[in-house]
Amino acid sequence: MHTIWKGAISFGLVNIPVKMYAATEEKDISMRYLHSKCGTPLSYVRKCPNCEVEVAWEEIQKGYEYEKGKFILIDKEELDQLKTDTSREIQILDFVRLSEIDPIYFQKTYYLGPGDTGVNAYSLLMQALNNSGKIGIAKVTMRSKTTLAAIRIIDNCIAMETIFFPDEIRPVHQVPNLPEKTEVSDKELQMAEMLIEQLTTPFDPAKYRDDYRERLLGLIESKMKGEEFKVAPDTPQTNVVDLMAALQASLEAVQPKLDPKAAADPGSGEDAKPAAAAKKTTKAKTAKTTRKKTARKAT
Repeated sequence: MHTIWKGAISFGLVNIPVKMYAATEEKDISMRYLHSKCGTPLSYVRKCPNCEVEVAWEEIQKGYEYEKGKFILIDKEELDQLKTDTSREIQILDFVRLSEIDPIYFQKTYYLGPGDTGVNAYSLLMQALNNSGKIGIAKVTMRSKTTLAAIRIIDNCIAMETIFFPDEIRPVHQVPNLPEKTEVSDKELQMAEMLIEQLTTPFDPAKYRDDYRERLLGLIESKMKGEEFKVAPDTPQTNVVDLMAALQASLEAVQPKLDPKAAADPGSGEDAKPAAAAKKTTKAKTAKTTRKKTARKAT
């Protein structure tokens, strides 16, 4: 695994040397643009449309567009002067519970391995985090950008999750057409809850696959072998307008043995029970009554 950053974790007066590694990798299949006439890969040229000449890197300058077509020019030296934190340090500011952070804040995950020295301090922090059930909120500068980060444990390894600053999260009220009041049918709600229960399972990431990437790889391999590639037709989707009908069809699809009458009329109010539970209760009552009759006859 390639080291992408070296530094140290600090909290209080404790300093722990670490090496950073990418915890994830992109699996997108990279393809280049070719000239259709000759098959030659295309190259990109930095060209000024005003001067109509190719521009070298040393002639390129950064600028901020404050109005359409109007820029504030900024030199590299001016940007360098703004960098106040150039230390290679992951400074833990606070400790919080992971459950307090909404997943919307998380960006990218990195593994932090122990440096050439400080293995004992690394183990100490890892064990302390495990025992406390807390994670660290830290600040770190990477690639000239300061970001927040969460320091936590993943499978006996200290990991760092970069997270957004609060002002980088767009407020929910900007989403158009959000319902102001939630009004749903009791029967529709109960059927939806039944459907959720039927589809509930322990999380197993191995069961989820990138179907498009697998089909694209199949297409590439078939073309390399000179074979014809065929894609299975998609399952036709039924345009169900009635919400109750859609819920009923979904329940029948995930649980074929479910009593259709019970699924169609799951009951209403707080005393309503799912069909399976009601059926179980009825059987229990019937058995109890039969035992009582048998006992009286024996007497």
